[in-house]
Amino acid sequence: MIDESAIRLRFEALGPVLDERGRRRFAAAEAMAAGRGGIAAVWRATGMARSTIGRALGELRAGEDIDAGRVRRAGGGRKPMRETDPSLMEDLRSLVEPEARGDPQSPLQWTAKSLRKLSQGLGDLGHTIGRTLVGELLHELGYRLQSNRKTREGSSHPDRDAQFCYINDRVKAALAAGDPAISVDTKKKELVGDFKNAGREWRPSGSPEEVRVHDFVIPELGRAVPYGVYDIAGNAGWVSVGIDHDTAAFAANAIRSWWTLMGRERYPHPRGLLITADGGGSNGSRVRLWKLELQTLADEIGIPITVCHLPPGTSKWNKIEHRLFSFITGNWRGKPLVSHQVIVQLIAATTTKAGLKVRCELDPNSYPAGIKVSDAELQAVNLRRHDFHGEWNYTLSPNPPAPKR
Repeated sequence: MIDESAIRLRFEALGPVLDERGRRRFAAAEAMAAGRGGIAAVWRATGMARSTIGRALGELRAGEDIDAGRVRRAGGGRKPMRETDPSLMEDLRSLVEPEARGDPQSPLQWTAKSLRKLSQGLGDLGHTIGRTLVGELLHELGYRLQSNRKTREGSSHPDRDAQFCYINDRVKAALAAGDPAISVDTKKKELVGDFKNAGREWRPSGSPEEVRVHDFVIPELGRAVPYGVYDIAGNAGWVSVGIDHDTAAFAANAIRSWWTLMGRERYPHPRGLLITADGGGSNGSRVRLWKLELQTLADEIGIPITVCHLPPGTSKWNKIEHRLFSFITGNWRGKPLVSHQVIVQLIAATTTKAGLKVRCELDPNSYPAGIKVSDAELQAVNLRRHDFHGEWNYTLSPNPPAPKR
């Protein structure tokens, strides 16, 4: 296996002191030493064009040399297309984003579209670009080519892809109108106490932080239940850390807290609120209490609430998993979650280079499990199902205020 990180370190150390000729020879030597797959490995490690590495490797094998006088001055040569075509990167991202997938514990993303199709799509938008350069730009954007992984939680619904497109269209329409669109979910429940937390952090050599051997719940501390709200347009997150059951009432109250403390200020005149959510759990498409609680919230804030659920078996593709939860996990890696206050502080301290900001508060309320919603209560909900899969897509409108007596 080729150690690309070692190649990258050597290039970072030597590259600044080498001229163009020296960098080419360095890349060729590394590719030759690596053997099969060396050109691709050096390309990923250095960012140099594959064609440049290939030509330099051919020259090295043939014993040819470049005349020292032919070295171009710094900044010479053709400018990168990303500089000469300023809309290229944004258009590429727009083509990839609707079909993005990934592991929720990693910010790495990948795309189901081929390089050829992406190149054709960019051509339709007025860009002249080959598939090789598309691959290089995808690497710059943080995408990788991935094989299949067994992560589906259920059978594949025939309208799965159509539902993703429907959600994408609804989100785009909301953002274009300046209305809030949020992604919601419950993060993995965490044991509170001096338990081992995955990951490592810098500490003096030979003095790791000591934690419990067995992961048994500490009764007086219990578990933390983080419920997140991710504002797609604002790149901002809200997390309510619960101490009781993960119920629909808890989920709705987290959305209420986000609206009161963050959303209302950013969206002073909304025409509606769009929520994208999993199809199961406390905010599941079949949970009656979820609809009842959202009706109460719609009545309180006075705007319609539209919900679009992800199709069955796709919960790991929820946008909040990649845009918020993965960074929270990275921020508290290796740190024992010794108290609810520590959890709140670690979540609130989560930031990214892209400008993510997170607010977090403890929700000390009790949320009893097993609450039943009668048929009569459900009938009173002002719910309109959409024409396309009304069980997944629906809008709850505020009820008119009761007449004054």
